[in-house]
Amino acid sequence: MTFFANIKTFAADESGAVTVDWVVLTAAIVGLGIAVVASVRSGVGNVAGEIRGSLESASVTDLGNLTTQTGGTGASVFDRASD
Repeated sequence: MTFFANIKTFAADESGAVTVDWVVLTAAIVGLGIAVVASVRSGVGNVAGEIRGSLESASVTDLGNLTTQTGGTGASVFDRASD
């Protein structure tokens, strides 16, 4: 084959076109993911700060000794594991 015949055959061959399509599609998905992370990042940081503040200011109530409470039958609620 001559040089020009090889070029013509190469130009007509579409076997690598699918690979190029997948590369472009994957690049678009990665770019979209980066854009989503960038847009959501500040909002998530604000919500996390609010949750932290709420948890730091929360108090814990003493419930006493839970093993002495009964479930209405005189037995401990922890003794009724078979129910």
